[in-house]
Amino acid sequence: EVQLVESGGGMVQPGGSLRLSCAASGFTFSTWDMTWVRQAPGKGPEWGSIIGPSGDIAYYADSIKGRFAISRDNAKNTLYLPMNRLKPEDTALYYCGRGRPLLDWGQGTQVTVSL
Repeated sequence: EVQLVESGGGMVQPGGSLRLSCAASGFTFSTWDMTWVRQAPGKGPEWGSIIGPSGDIAYYADSIKGRFAISRDNAKNTLYLPMNRLKPEDTALYYCGRGRPLLDWGQGTQVTVSL
């Protein structure tokens, strides 16, 4: 059974930082593209970033480029998303997902950016 468990969310002030993690199990993590997607209150899902199986290729949405940096540790079956210079508009539920298009995703971790 595929499991994706996100963690690391929380409340932070504008300009602050957080690092999200996604623990994966139930599949061969090192052979899959992995993605971060977010959904803000009252809005549809927004694709954020994707990383290739070996971690050497990554793409970002313009809204997060230069502030967030997707990475992965295939030895630990874990996906990461360090987030810097957070803005109120980054407030959302953040999900990690497997595959392109997404085949599976986790329950999400909430990020709230507010004074």
